[in-house]
Amino acid sequence: MLPNYYTVKGDGEHEITIQKSRFIAQVARAETEEKAQAFIQHIKKQHWNATHNCSAYLIGEHDQIQKANDDGEPSGTAGVPILEVLKKKHLKDTVVVITRYFGGIKLGAGGLIRAYGKSTSEGIEATGVVERKLMRVMHTKVDYTWIGKLENELRSSIYTIKDIHYLDNVEFEVFVEEAQTESFTEWMVELTNGQGAIDKGDVLYLEEDVKK
Repeated sequence: MLPNYYTVKGDGEHEITIQKSRFIAQVARAETEEKAQAFIQHIKKQHWNATHNCSAYLIGEHDQIQKANDDGEPSGTAGVPILEVLKKKHLKDTVVVITRYFGGIKLGAGGLIRAYGKSTSEGIEATGVVERKLMRVMHTKVDYTWIGKLENELRSSIYTIKDIHYLDNVEFEVFVEEAQTESFTEWMVELTNGQGAIDKGDVLYLEEDVKK
């Protein structure tokens, strides 16, 4: 598992008009090629009467799966420019379909490359990008008398609270980078005067919004 990587926030759509042609960018996250293909087919059914539904996707920790489809546009003028934007933005597990409704004015090869690139970039920007960081969930159980102090300290620290469970004791679930679990444990022991029960939990990805 990668310690961190960038991907799109979720599903998104953004439309621009260039020389009377409509370019509709549809963006989604896809961890598998099957999911990417299903998304492309869904868009093609939705926009069955469009002139073109061009697409590209980039999947896998090391970008093992890369596909680009011009869907009838001149070779290399649509799918590849979409894919190049994904690479330039260092996105993983992302699929983009650009639907074009022809407006009657031919753009030429250079114009098409710029149009599909621009539509992809703006579509991704409208959808949003997140950085996924691999984190360890640390569990700290304490008596209720510690809740105020611990919550205040955690919220003003470098760590992120995942959840707080109010049971017989209070249990804080906190996202901590793997390399910092030891220092986090020492800090918790110090804060609770050794009265907290601290355990390692699952390894999960924490998502944070970023500007790309």
